[in-house]
Amino acid sequence: MASLPIDTAKFTGIICAVPPAPRIANRETGQLRVDRETGKTVYQVGLCLMAGASADVVNVSVAGEPTGVQLGMPVAVRDLVATPWENEGRHGIAFRAAEIRPLSSPATAAGKGAGQ
Repeated sequence: MASLPIDTAKFTGIICAVPPAPRIANRETGQLRVDRETGKTVYQVGLCLMAGASADVVNVSVAGEPTGVQLGMPVAVRDLVATPWENEGRHGIAFRAAEIRPLSSPATAAGKGAGQ
């Protein structure tokens, strides 16, 4: 099935709810999942997606470690897609992003010049 792009600009906030962790490909051997295109380790991050009065936590996969992303931190997500899947009677939606990074705080930069 085709991936469906998600417009992250529609969210009122995106917060890291579960810190980045490498995805395991084989539980018996402990082998990590590797991205086919880049060869980087795939990480999973739990993100709280907020829109108005509702919020959902989804697990998002990303190739390479999302540097600086920590629990409770607002983040920016680039190229978020949802892909429906079905396997042996089970089904769901897998989320993947090209990049997850800490959201820079414009208030901090603006605050330095305030009152001078």
